[in-house]
Amino acid sequence: MREVSPINQTIIIFAPIMATTLVIIAIYISAPVLIAVAYERSAFVRKAGTVIIAYAVGLVLALTGIVKMGNVPMLESAQNTIMDISVPIAIPLMLFSCNFKLWTRSLPKTVLALIGGLVSITVAVAVAFVAFRNLGISGIDRISGLMMGIYTGGTLNFFALGSALRVDETVILLVYAFEMLVTFPFLMFIVAGGYKLFRRLLPFADEQSANVAFADAGDGGVEEYRHFFARGTFGRTMLGLLLAIVFLAIAAGVSLLLTGVLSELIIILVITTLAIAASFSEKIRNLPKTFELGMVFILMFSVVVASKFDVSCLNSSALTLMCFILTIMTIAITLHLLLCRIFRISGDLFTVANIGMLCSPPFIPPVVGAMGNRKVLISGIIIGLAGYALGTYMGIGMAYLLKTLM
Repeated sequence: MREVSPINQTIIIFAPIMATTLVIIAIYISAPVLIAVAYERSAFVRKAGTVIIAYAVGLVLALTGIVKMGNVPMLESAQNTIMDISVPIAIPLMLFSCNFKLWTRSLPKTVLALIGGLVSITVAVAVAFVAFRNLGISGIDRISGLMMGIYTGGTLNFFALGSALRVDETVILLVYAFEMLVTFPFLMFIVAGGYKLFRRLLPFADEQSANVAFADAGDGGVEEYRHFFARGTFGRTMLGLLLAIVFLAIAAGVSLLLTGVLSELIIILVITTLAIAASFSEKIRNLPKTFELGMVFILMFSVVVASKFDVSCLNSSALTLMCFILTIMTIAITLHLLLCRIFRISGDLFTVANIGMLCSPPFIPPVVGAMGNRKVLISGIIIGLAGYALGTYMGIGMAYLLKTLM
């Protein structure tokens, strides 16, 4: 029997793995386009919403185990690249068609929604700490600081606080796993139609009209993919994409100049600022289908995020810790809802405020797409950015304050 050379053995072993990896990456790239096409041809897809379909595709990849069959380092690198690039490109594309002058009418409500969220998470963490501090959670004061940060500005604050508070890496990963286990179903509930419940509980009108706030809103609602490739449309849409890429390059350059690294906070802040400034130009605001192209990038982001869902975190260990996290989230959302009721804040603004603070700004566009309400997009991003800016400080302050109570 002829002996197989080591090189051929390596090829035989790794060729299927590499092929699987390339197939997964191809799905990441092609699925959003296919979903957009299906949106115009299928009443089911229009009713379900493109975002929930994208999450469903990603969950199928996760639950079938195909993602774990790929080349892990290569696939993880591709996933991170898509997630790092897709949202920074999508944000300006989705903001170009916004009439910012009209949005400023809702600024007072946006500030109230932000303040309500900050008050709610502060109370929630304090109450949960008092309730669980004698139930065996080691380092609950520092974990409370972590939760304060992640439910104010998202993952960026969470890991920054983990370093600042010198939390053990194992504890950080465990807390993050359970936090995702609690937050991900809530996010899925929102994009699957849960926002309608908040509209019922907070039946207040937004401060501006969606029909006049966006230049290219079609009869089909927030997404209108028809004629995307039409002559005279596609080329002008690509100009919007080119401008978004230029903004991303500028933001990356600013981040490197100021910090020496690619900071997600700085990049999103710069991109949002540039996009809002560009939206004041009527020529840019009237570029066709930029919002829809931005949604395609958001759908790509959604597929990747859902495909990273790890079923192995569904175990019975650290049940008390999970209950602690669930208690914080439940109290924070409930109290925020009550405050928004008092201040007459609309259900959609409440929704994006919650997602902006609980999940971070990159998750705002998928939720806006699912709700079909573009006019709260900027408000959600600004609330999320404010949470970014405040979360680390609030988390550290909360951890040291609670330590004195132990």
